[in-house]
Amino acid sequence: MEEHHKIGLFSLVMLALSSIIGSGWLFGSGEAAAVAGPAAIISWVIGAAVIMAIAFNYVELGAMFPESGGMSRYAQYSHGPLLGFIAAWANWVSLVTIIPIEAVAAVQYMSSWPWAWANWTRPFVAKGDVTTSGLLIVFLFMLAFTLLNFWSVKLLTRFTSLIAIFKMVIPALTIVLLLASGFHRANFGHSWQTFAPSGSAAIFKATTASGIIFSYNAFQTVINMGSEIRDSRHNVARGIAISLLISTVIYTLLQVTFIGSVPPHLLAQGGWHGLNFASPFADLAILLGLQWWSILLYLDAFVSPFGTGVTFVAVTSRTLWAMAKNKHMPQWLGRLNRHYGIPRLAMAANLVISALMVSVFRNWSVLASVISTSTLIAYLTGPVTVISLRKLRPNFKRPVASKWLRVVAPLAFILASLATYWAMWPTTIQVILVILLGVPFYIYYEWRQGFPELRQQLKGSLWLIVYLVFLSLVSYLGSRPFGGTGWLHYPWDFVLISIVAYIFYRWGVASRLESAELVAAAQVNQQVKDES
Repeated sequence: MEEHHKIGLFSLVMLALSSIIGSGWLFGSGEAAAVAGPAAIISWVIGAAVIMAIAFNYVELGAMFPESGGMSRYAQYSHGPLLGFIAAWANWVSLVTIIPIEAVAAVQYMSSWPWAWANWTRPFVAKGDVTTSGLLIVFLFMLAFTLLNFWSVKLLTRFTSLIAIFKMVIPALTIVLLLASGFHRANFGHSWQTFAPSGSAAIFKATTASGIIFSYNAFQTVINMGSEIRDSRHNVARGIAISLLISTVIYTLLQVTFIGSVPPHLLAQGGWHGLNFASPFADLAILLGLQWWSILLYLDAFVSPFGTGVTFVAVTSRTLWAMAKNKHMPQWLGRLNRHYGIPRLAMAANLVISALMVSVFRNWSVLASVISTSTLIAYLTGPVTVISLRKLRPNFKRPVASKWLRVVAPLAFILASLATYWAMWPTTIQVILVILLGVPFYIYYEWRQGFPELRQQLKGSLWLIVYLVFLSLVSYLGSRPFGGTGWLHYPWDFVLISIVAYIFYRWGVASRLESAELVAAAQVNQQVKDES
């Protein structure tokens, strides 16, 4: 792709923010407050720290390998095709689920419109699940997401830049207006017990269970656009850092605003657990007499998910396209449109799969659980891969190479492990089973190739397979706040996971492979421009 057709830094940040600020800001603050009370503020900070530590590893990888759908290929470079497939499949499962979850979010908010003329939207959702009539609207949303990506990257970036600005302005003005209309300092409590009424365990639980990790996760939009980014060796790091910092500030202030704006009499009736806002910020605006602003909030409840859905059609298609390049998916999925350079067939396939998923999982919270856990499992390979490649190929061009990575990489692996545990049993084992559904594809394509170097592939991936079994077991035996049987008590479950995670991290790095995949990695790395 010619340089002047590529995505610049401003458009890149807007693209990332358009992904990050989606349905999470509409649901997250209310969900987190119900779980952790005022201490949910800490949950957002912890969630940002987890994602930033993980992103730190991918900045180096993204700058080293400027290729579209890169997050589906990094693990293959360092540990061979089997680990690469497991990581790519887990990542793709999370990404392809984001398309229907954003459509479901938009439809759920449509169904709660408070105006008489909007009565026709009420049957779209019943008891939290999208109905058959609502499902048709969800399909139309997903079709619109896909068509806006179908012609060119230029059209995509113009649309997302415009919508991202709107998505930042509305939350910012919501913060200002709600704080000006009524702020109750007493809501934050007068001691640790009243600030964290459900204890410290709830703070960590809210980080994954309330959609906070899900809300921040979209930083990988920048990584997966790869070769389509102008001056990728600088702008990958800048795009991720700027978008994550802006979103962290917005999300944390939104949580503070939500807690301070809840009328005290509602808390007196049932506490934080008793709050039941279908549309948290819109409901608060109406309670505070800001009916006119609630209209814009209901509009944004349509725009924010729409912007994120459009962005992730682009990201998910490139991920599936990259999996086809790895020769473990049908090769027709790897074809690019000659005129626009876009994987249209992969987009169409993702649309069909997304429609099937939402037909089975019609609830926003269920979809969010699948996304968070599968993403974190994919992220477990990042810290291992980046350190392994430093050992395997120290001579590769590394536009971004921090001396802190040797500390941050194991820390990120431990944090990703803990965040997976915070998703609670049985979500862990359910997502692992979903990931295993991809194994038949791998076995089929390996069989067609005669199972080349099977022993070596097992050597490169066994550490992760065993580790997923361990995470499932510790989740089942873990403390009761995280859905376990209580055999392990809080916080000793955290201690055990942290120690074992470090051991598996070291095993993962030791399992790196000197293989033919590094030849392909070298070819991509040669595209990196030398410092002038």
